[in-house]
Amino acid sequence: MEVETDQTTKVKKARKNQSPWAIARRKFLKNKLAMISAVFLVFICIISFLAPYVTTADITRVNVGEMGLAPSTDHWFGTDKSGRDVFTRLLYGGRISLVIGMSCTFLIILLGTIIGSIAGYFGGFVDGALMRFTDFILNFPFLVFVIVVNSIFIGKVNGVWVLIGIISVLAWGGVARIVRSKILAEKENEYILAAQSIGCSPIKVIIRHLLPNVASTIIVQASLLFASMIVAETGLSFLGFGVPQTVPSWGNMLSVARETDTLQNKQWIWVPPATILTLTILSINFIGEGLKDAFNPKSAR
Repeated sequence: MEVETDQTTKVKKARKNQSPWAIARRKFLKNKLAMISAVFLVFICIISFLAPYVTTADITRVNVGEMGLAPSTDHWFGTDKSGRDVFTRLLYGGRISLVIGMSCTFLIILLGTIIGSIAGYFGGFVDGALMRFTDFILNFPFLVFVIVVNSIFIGKVNGVWVLIGIISVLAWGGVARIVRSKILAEKENEYILAAQSIGCSPIKVIIRHLLPNVASTIIVQASLLFASMIVAETGLSFLGFGVPQTVPSWGNMLSVARETDTLQNKQWIWVPPATILTLTILSINFIGEGLKDAFNPKSAR
Protein backbone atom coordinates (compact mmCIF):
# COMPACT_ATOMS: atom_id res chain seq x y z
CA MET A 1 0.00 0.00 0.00
CA GLU A 2 2.86 2.34 0.83
CA VAL A 3 4.47 1.64 -2.54
CA GLU A 4 1.23 2.41 -4.37
CA THR A 5 0.83 5.62 -2.35
CA ASP A 6 4.36 6.71 -3.22
CA GLN A 7 3.79 6.00 -6.90
CA THR A 8 0.51 7.92 -6.87
CA THR A 9 2.24 10.86 -5.17
CA LYS A 10 5.02 10.83 -7.77
CA VAL A 11 2.49 10.79 -10.61
CA LYS A 12 0.61 13.76 -9.10
CA LYS A 13 3.87 15.69 -8.64
CA ALA A 14 4.92 14.92 -12.21
CA ARG A 15 1.59 16.19 -13.51
CA LYS A 16 1.89 19.37 -11.46
CA ASN A 17 5.29 20.02 -13.01
CA GLN A 18 3.97 19.63 -16.56
CA SER A 19 3.60 22.67 -18.80
CA PRO A 20 0.08 23.95 -19.60
CA TRP A 21 0.47 22.61 -23.15
CA ALA A 22 1.36 19.13 -21.89
CA ILE A 23 -1.61 19.16 -19.53
CA ALA A 24 -3.93 20.31 -22.33
CA ARG A 25 -2.62 17.59 -24.64
CA ARG A 26 -3.19 14.90 -22.00
CA LYS A 27 -6.72 16.12 -21.30
CA PHE A 28 -7.56 16.31 -24.99
CA LEU A 29 -6.30 12.77 -25.64
CA LYS A 30 -8.57 11.51 -22.85
CA ASN A 31 -11.63 13.11 -24.46
CA LYS A 32 -13.02 10.15 -26.42
CA LEU A 33 -15.59 12.14 -28.37
CA ALA A 34 -13.00 14.70 -29.47
CA MET A 35 -10.53 11.97 -30.47
CA ILE A 36 -13.14 10.07 -32.50
CA SER A 37 -14.08 13.33 -34.20
CA ALA A 38 -10.42 14.09 -34.94
CA VAL A 39 -9.92 10.66 -36.53
CA PHE A 40 -13.05 11.10 -38.66
CA LEU A 41 -12.00 14.59 -39.77
CA VAL A 42 -8.51 13.39 -40.71
CA PHE A 43 -10.08 10.53 -42.70
CA ILE A 44 -12.37 12.92 -44.57
CA CYS A 45 -9.46 15.25 -45.35
CA ILE A 46 -7.24 12.42 -46.60
CA ILE A 47 -9.86 10.78 -48.79
CA SER A 48 -10.93 14.16 -50.23
CA PHE A 49 -7.43 15.39 -51.06
CA LEU A 50 -6.54 12.00 -52.53
CA ALA A 51 -9.70 11.96 -54.67
CA PRO A 52 -7.82 11.57 -58.01
CA TYR A 53 -6.29 8.34 -56.64
CA VAL A 54 -9.49 7.03 -55.06
CA THR A 55 -11.69 7.37 -58.15
CA THR A 56 -10.96 7.79 -61.84
CA ALA A 57 -14.39 9.03 -62.95
CA ASP A 58 -14.57 12.40 -64.72
CA ILE A 59 -16.33 15.02 -62.57
CA THR A 60 -17.16 17.28 -65.54
CA ARG A 61 -18.29 14.77 -68.16
CA VAL A 62 -22.03 14.89 -68.89
CA ASN A 63 -23.44 11.43 -69.69
CA VAL A 64 -26.95 11.70 -71.09
CA GLY A 65 -27.47 7.92 -70.96
CA GLU A 66 -26.85 7.73 -67.19
CA MET A 67 -28.80 10.71 -65.91
CA GLY A 68 -30.37 10.29 -62.45
CA LEU A 69 -29.43 6.63 -61.96
CA ALA A 70 -30.01 5.08 -58.53
CA PRO A 71 -27.04 3.67 -56.54
CA SER A 72 -25.55 0.49 -58.06
CA THR A 73 -22.28 -1.41 -58.25
CA ASP A 74 -21.13 0.88 -61.07
CA HIS A 75 -22.13 4.05 -59.25
CA TRP A 76 -22.07 3.56 -55.47
CA PHE A 77 -24.04 6.73 -54.73
CA GLY A 78 -25.84 6.91 -58.08
CA THR A 79 -25.57 9.72 -60.63
CA ASP A 80 -26.91 13.26 -60.70
CA LYS A 81 -29.20 14.89 -63.26
CA SER A 82 -26.25 15.34 -65.64
CA GLY A 83 -25.11 11.72 -65.41
CA ARG A 84 -22.07 12.50 -63.25
CA ASP A 85 -21.00 10.09 -60.52
CA VAL A 86 -22.19 11.38 -57.12
CA PHE A 87 -19.45 9.60 -55.16
CA THR A 88 -16.73 11.20 -57.28
CA ARG A 89 -18.26 14.65 -56.98
CA LEU A 90 -18.61 14.10 -53.22
CA LEU A 91 -14.86 13.56 -52.87
CA TYR A 92 -13.88 16.46 -55.12
CA GLY A 93 -16.54 18.65 -53.52
CA GLY A 94 -15.12 17.85 -50.09
CA ARG A 95 -11.70 19.00 -51.24
CA ILE A 96 -13.08 22.37 -52.37
CA SER A 97 -15.18 22.89 -49.25
CA LEU A 98 -12.32 21.93 -46.93
CA VAL A 99 -9.83 24.15 -48.78
CA ILE A 100 -12.22 27.09 -48.51
CA GLY A 101 -12.79 26.40 -44.82
CA MET A 102 -9.08 26.05 -44.03
CA SER A 103 -8.01 29.04 -46.13
CA CYS A 104 -10.68 31.34 -44.70
CA THR A 105 -9.88 30.21 -41.15
CA PHE A 106 -6.15 30.85 -41.63
CA LEU A 107 -6.65 34.31 -43.14
CA ILE A 108 -9.27 35.32 -40.56
CA ILE A 109 -7.07 34.21 -37.66
CA LEU A 110 -4.07 35.97 -39.20
CA LEU A 111 -5.87 39.28 -39.78
CA GLY A 112 -7.73 39.18 -36.46
CA THR A 113 -4.59 38.31 -34.49
CA ILE A 114 -2.50 41.07 -36.09
CA ILE A 115 -5.11 43.80 -35.63
CA GLY A 116 -6.18 42.63 -32.17
CA SER A 117 -2.57 42.39 -30.95
CA ILE A 118 -1.64 45.86 -32.20
CA ALA A 119 -4.79 47.42 -30.75
CA GLY A 120 -4.43 45.70 -27.39
CA TYR A 121 -0.71 46.37 -26.98
CA PHE A 122 -0.52 50.03 -28.01
CA GLY A 123 -3.93 51.16 -26.72
CA GLY A 124 -4.92 54.83 -26.88
CA PHE A 125 -5.49 56.31 -30.32
CA VAL A 126 -4.29 53.19 -32.14
CA ASP A 127 -6.70 51.01 -30.20
CA GLY A 128 -9.60 53.39 -30.77
CA ALA A 129 -8.97 53.71 -34.52
CA LEU A 130 -8.57 49.96 -35.07
CA MET A 131 -11.62 49.07 -32.99
CA ARG A 132 -13.81 51.60 -34.84
CA PHE A 133 -12.64 50.04 -38.10
CA THR A 134 -13.43 46.62 -36.64
CA ASP A 135 -16.94 47.80 -35.74
CA PHE A 136 -17.40 48.96 -39.34
CA ILE A 137 -16.34 45.52 -40.63
CA LEU A 138 -18.65 43.73 -38.19
CA ASN A 139 -21.62 45.84 -39.29
CA PHE A 140 -20.88 45.51 -43.00
CA PRO A 141 -23.68 43.84 -45.06
CA PHE A 142 -21.92 40.53 -45.69
CA LEU A 143 -24.42 38.88 -48.06
CA VAL A 144 -24.94 42.00 -50.18
CA PHE A 145 -21.19 42.48 -50.58
CA VAL A 146 -20.68 38.83 -51.58
CA ILE A 147 -23.42 39.04 -54.22
CA VAL A 148 -22.07 42.29 -55.69
CA VAL A 149 -18.41 41.20 -55.81
CA ASN A 150 -19.32 37.77 -57.13
CA SER A 151 -21.35 39.38 -59.92
CA ILE A 152 -18.43 41.66 -60.85
CA PHE A 153 -15.72 39.00 -60.95
CA ILE A 154 -17.72 35.98 -62.16
CA GLY A 155 -16.04 34.43 -65.18
CA LYS A 156 -13.03 36.79 -64.93
CA VAL A 157 -11.02 35.20 -62.11
CA ASN A 158 -11.07 32.01 -60.06
CA GLY A 159 -14.39 32.15 -58.21
CA VAL A 160 -13.12 29.99 -55.33
CA TRP A 161 -10.35 32.44 -54.39
CA VAL A 162 -12.70 35.40 -54.78
CA LEU A 163 -15.05 33.76 -52.28
CA ILE A 164 -12.17 33.04 -49.88
CA GLY A 165 -11.02 36.65 -50.10
CA ILE A 166 -14.49 38.11 -49.50
CA ILE A 167 -15.25 35.92 -46.50
CA SER A 168 -11.82 36.49 -44.95
CA VAL A 169 -11.95 40.27 -45.34
CA LEU A 170 -15.39 40.50 -43.72
CA ALA A 171 -15.12 37.91 -40.92
CA TRP A 172 -12.00 38.76 -38.87
CA GLY A 173 -13.68 41.28 -36.55
CA GLY A 174 -14.74 38.82 -33.87
CA VAL A 175 -11.26 37.30 -33.62
CA ALA A 176 -9.68 40.77 -33.38
CA ARG A 177 -11.90 41.68 -30.43
CA ILE A 178 -11.12 38.44 -28.57
CA VAL A 179 -7.36 38.74 -29.13
CA ARG A 180 -7.43 42.41 -28.10
CA SER A 181 -9.15 41.61 -24.81
CA LYS A 182 -6.63 38.85 -24.03
CA ILE A 183 -3.67 41.08 -24.91
CA LEU A 184 -5.04 43.90 -22.71
CA ALA A 185 -5.19 41.54 -19.73
CA GLU A 186 -1.86 39.83 -20.45
CA LYS A 187 0.28 42.92 -21.04
CA GLU A 188 -0.18 44.07 -17.42
CA ASN A 189 1.81 41.08 -16.11
CA GLU A 190 5.27 41.60 -14.67
CA TYR A 191 7.14 39.62 -17.33
CA ILE A 192 5.82 41.98 -20.02
CA LEU A 193 6.88 45.04 -18.02
CA ALA A 194 10.30 43.41 -17.55
CA ALA A 195 10.67 42.79 -21.28
CA GLN A 196 9.76 46.40 -21.99
CA SER A 197 12.21 47.69 -19.37
CA ILE A 198 15.19 45.95 -21.00
CA GLY A 199 14.39 47.54 -24.36
CA CYS A 200 12.48 44.82 -26.26
CA SER A 201 10.74 46.22 -29.32
CA PRO A 202 6.92 46.12 -29.45
CA ILE A 203 7.01 43.52 -32.25
CA LYS A 204 9.32 41.29 -30.20
CA VAL A 205 7.16 41.63 -27.09
CA ILE A 206 4.00 40.76 -29.03
CA ILE A 207 5.45 37.80 -30.96
CA ARG A 208 7.70 36.25 -28.31
CA HIS A 209 5.86 37.02 -25.09
CA LEU A 210 2.21 37.92 -25.62
CA LEU A 211 1.02 35.70 -28.46
CA PRO A 212 2.36 32.42 -26.99
CA ASN A 213 0.29 33.12 -23.87
CA VAL A 214 -2.93 33.74 -25.80
CA ALA A 215 -2.30 30.97 -28.36
CA SER A 216 -4.69 28.57 -26.62
CA THR A 217 -7.59 31.00 -27.11
CA ILE A 218 -6.64 31.51 -30.76
CA ILE A 219 -6.49 27.75 -31.38
CA VAL A 220 -9.94 27.20 -29.91
CA GLN A 221 -11.36 30.07 -31.99
CA ALA A 222 -9.74 28.63 -35.13
CA SER A 223 -11.36 25.23 -34.60
CA LEU A 224 -14.80 26.80 -34.19
CA LEU A 225 -14.24 29.14 -37.15
CA PHE A 226 -13.34 26.22 -39.40
CA ALA A 227 -16.84 24.79 -39.03
CA SER A 228 -18.45 28.21 -39.53
CA MET A 229 -16.53 28.83 -42.75
CA ILE A 230 -17.62 25.49 -44.24
CA VAL A 231 -21.22 26.33 -43.33
CA ALA A 232 -20.83 29.79 -44.91
CA GLU A 233 -19.52 28.31 -48.17
CA THR A 234 -22.32 25.75 -48.22
CA GLY A 235 -25.02 28.34 -47.60
CA LEU A 236 -23.72 30.76 -50.24
CA SER A 237 -23.28 28.01 -52.82
CA PHE A 238 -26.75 26.66 -52.05
CA LEU A 239 -28.18 30.12 -52.78
CA GLY A 240 -26.11 30.40 -55.96
CA PHE A 241 -23.73 33.12 -54.76
CA GLY A 242 -20.77 31.00 -53.66
CA VAL A 243 -18.56 28.62 -55.59
CA PRO A 244 -19.30 28.61 -59.36
CA GLN A 245 -21.67 25.84 -60.39
CA THR A 246 -18.97 24.34 -62.63
CA VAL A 247 -16.84 23.63 -59.53
CA PRO A 248 -18.03 20.71 -57.38
CA SER A 249 -18.53 21.53 -53.70
CA TRP A 250 -20.83 20.22 -51.00
CA GLY A 251 -22.86 23.42 -51.24
CA ASN A 252 -23.30 23.09 -55.00
CA MET A 253 -24.29 19.45 -54.62
CA LEU A 254 -26.94 20.44 -52.07
CA SER A 255 -28.31 23.19 -54.31
CA VAL A 256 -30.13 20.55 -56.40
CA ALA A 257 -32.30 19.81 -53.34
CA ARG A 258 -34.25 22.97 -54.15
CA GLU A 259 -35.97 21.04 -56.93
CA THR A 260 -39.04 19.17 -55.70
CA ASP A 261 -38.50 16.10 -57.89
CA THR A 262 -34.91 15.64 -56.70
CA LEU A 263 -35.84 16.30 -53.08
CA GLN A 264 -38.63 13.73 -53.04
CA ASN A 265 -37.67 11.06 -55.59
CA LYS A 266 -33.88 11.19 -56.00
CA GLN A 267 -32.56 11.41 -52.47
CA TRP A 268 -29.25 9.76 -53.41
CA ILE A 269 -28.21 13.00 -55.14
CA TRP A 270 -28.37 15.23 -52.04
CA VAL A 271 -28.40 12.90 -49.00
CA PRO A 272 -24.67 11.88 -49.23
CA PRO A 273 -23.31 15.45 -49.27
CA ALA A 274 -25.80 16.49 -46.57
CA THR A 275 -24.74 13.56 -44.37
CA ILE A 276 -21.00 14.09 -44.83
CA LEU A 277 -21.37 17.83 -44.30
CA THR A 278 -23.34 17.32 -41.08
CA LEU A 279 -20.85 14.77 -39.70
CA THR A 280 -17.90 16.98 -40.62
CA ILE A 281 -19.39 20.03 -38.92
CA LEU A 282 -20.23 17.99 -35.82
CA SER A 283 -16.70 16.57 -35.73
CA ILE A 284 -15.12 20.02 -35.93
CA ASN A 285 -17.42 21.33 -33.20
CA PHE A 286 -16.62 18.36 -30.94
CA ILE A 287 -12.91 18.97 -31.51
CA GLY A 288 -13.40 22.63 -30.66
CA GLU A 289 -15.23 21.75 -27.46
CA GLY A 290 -12.50 19.27 -26.61
CA LEU A 291 -9.82 21.94 -27.09
CA LYS A 292 -11.80 24.43 -25.03
CA ASP A 293 -12.11 21.87 -22.23
CA ALA A 294 -8.42 20.93 -22.49
CA PHE A 295 -7.17 24.52 -22.21
CA ASN A 296 -9.58 25.36 -19.38
CA PRO A 297 -7.57 25.21 -16.12
CA LYS A 298 -10.81 24.73 -14.13
CA SER A 299 -11.82 21.69 -16.13
CA ALA A 300 -12.54 18.59 -14.10
CA ARG A 301 -11.06 16.25 -16.71
